Amino acid sequence: MVRRDDTHPHLILFALWLMVFSASSQVIIISPILPRIGEALQIGESLQGWLVTSYAVFLSIFALIIGPISDKYGRRFVLMAGSGAMAIALWLHGIADSFISLLVMRAAAGAAGGMLSGGAVSYVGDYFPYNKRGWANGWVMSSVAFGQILGIPIGTILADQIGFRAPFLMFAGTMTVTAILMYFFLPQPNVERDQSKLTVGRAIGTYWDLLRRPVVVAASATYFLMFFSIGLYVIYLPTWLEQTLGVSGTAIASLFFVGGIANVIAGPMAGKFSDQVGRKPLIIISCIGLGIVMVLTTYLVVSMWIAYAMFAVAMVMFAMRVSPIQSLMSALVEDQRRGALMCLAVAIGQVGIGIGGAAAGMAYTRYGYLSNTATGAVAILLMAWLVWRALPEPREDDLSNERVAPVASAVAQE
Repeated sequence: MVRRDDTHPHLILFALWLMVFSASSQVIIISPILPRIGEALQIGESLQGWLVTSYAVFLSIFALIIGPISDKYGRRFVLMAGSGAMAIALWLHGIADSFISLLVMRAAAGAAGGMLSGGAVSYVGDYFPYNKRGWANGWVMSSVAFGQILGIPIGTILADQIGFRAPFLMFAGTMTVTAILMYFFLPQPNVERDQSKLTVGRAIGTYWDLLRRPVVVAASATYFLMFFSIGLYVIYLPTWLEQTLGVSGTAIASLFFVGGIANVIAGPMAGKFSDQVGRKPLIIISCIGLGIVMVLTTYLVVSMWIAYAMFAVAMVMFAMRVSPIQSLMSALVEDQRRGALMCLAVAIGQVGIGIGGAAAGMAYTRYGYLSNTATGAVAILLMAWLVWRALPEPREDDLSNERVAPVASAVAQE
């Protein structure tokens, strides 16, 4: 077992960073290489969205299973197991040779993703005090942007030049490194764990207890709307750009590169700023801004230069929202229920992106991309309203008795 004092918090953040980089990149890469997958495996446009849905469904199922396990046995065990399982699932993408086989591999990756869902956020919530979680989550989640800057463009080019399997194998390699880092350098945070006997009935009871709390219902609904809107807007954006502007896969890769730069700059700044001014203002502003971007996309994007600008703004809005809402949710329940809450929220969020992905395919083929953007905008504006009305900002006295990790606090002040 790795002892807490043996590992520098920056190394812990890097291990979490690489995990989120690998896990998020292997999901995001589906969107820009979807046309290549369709061509290679002869999958119609209306079915391509199901590759996203299969991943999301299995992630949701396994997230619900893993939540109570992480609360009882600790985040370290779950993160190590999930990283190893994800690495194996991604290596197996190399043998996918049909729509059904790839659908199965995406489901396997989703199951592994369910083991990791909420893991980084829950770990940050365990290890760092509330007034530093925005900073820590901002750095961890900047890996998503780094994936857009480096991982997604490289993966898209590899898919163009070698085949759609290549990027999945690349991310299998980075996830393998993650599993090794988790084993050697990730300590188990010293927090109160769930001491009750772990049974199916007890796990169901835990979720039922959470869902009886109005704030948990509201938090889960915000995750559903957030991911539902992402599924509608992002999944078919590359396909629409290729068909409308006649651009290549390399141009799509550059789009994610530009968006990633915007995200990596805005993410840590937004997280730290939310530590000072509160989470809710940034979440609400970002939702409204993203809704406007979605509505304007099909009207304004007549060239790739405009697409770059619009996507960069969309990624800034995303960065402004993600670490504040994760930090806010980490304070809604007690330590021994944090894992269950985050897994519940992520599971419901993945149901959202799964439904969004399936709906996006049907809407795109029947009504065009405008129907995707308009519906996505409505969903994200509903999220803003829900955050404003139903999610409380923790008061200082609510956090006065919270455990403060001395090592983490010292490093966070550097």
